[in-house]
Amino acid sequence: MNISKELVAASATPIVLAILRRSDSYGYAIIQKVREVSDDRLSWTDGMLYPVLHRLEEAGFVTSRWQVAETGRRRKYYRLTDVGRTELERITEQWLVVHTALERLT
Repeated sequence: MNISKELVAASATPIVLAILRRSDSYGYAIIQKVREVSDDRLSWTDGMLYPVLHRLEEAGFVTSRWQVAETGRRRKYYRLTDVGRTELERITEQWLVVHTALERLT
């Protein structure tokens, strides 16, 4: 199944915020989590994810910090803020309305 770029772009913010609600994470791990939860139907790239993360950080929905992993590699970890939690709740309500409408039509 090929999911349209428009739908992928529209779903990026709620998906990233939902992943970060569970725990802090870094880019590659977020990309892997998206693949996992979508049964490999969504395949994000760095070029798609990092602009989303930067936009979310500018909006105050996430914060970031550099951390050295056990491998010695520096990774930028992202954390959901309280404002981000509120935004996730707002967006989730909107997606549920759309999902319910689609289910009622099929």
